Amino acid sequence: MATFRIERLNREFLRLLAGFIANGLKNDVLRDVILIHVDCSRDLSHARVYYTVLDDVSVPLLQSALNASSGRMRGFLGREMHIRQIPELHFIFDDSERHARDIDALIDRVIKEDGQGKSP
Repeated sequence: MATFRIERLNREFLRLLAGFIANGLKNDVLRDVILIHVDCSRDLSHARVYYTVLDDVSVPLLQSALNASSGRMRGFLGREMHIRQIPELHFIFDDSERHARDIDALIDRVIKEDGQGKSP
């Protein structure tokens, strides 16, 4: 269970990283990345950054671009935040939204098929 301080830092990391990816990076591949959640360890040595994409973009390409830019992101966080240690960033692809869209499509298809079968 994270403390209130860690939760505040998670929210601040998420806000700053999302803004930096949108405005501070010149890599066009990362323009499609949507950050979802940041989860820092208690000692602030590591942070898992969960992300997703809306388009069907190659996830390994995005992963390598994010990993290559993580040093610049840490430097940005170090300049913006006044804390002793900036965590090492680990990017994790979260495809739960894609699963949710697939389930919604299945439900819609079942409703449509069920509606067609009941008409007299």
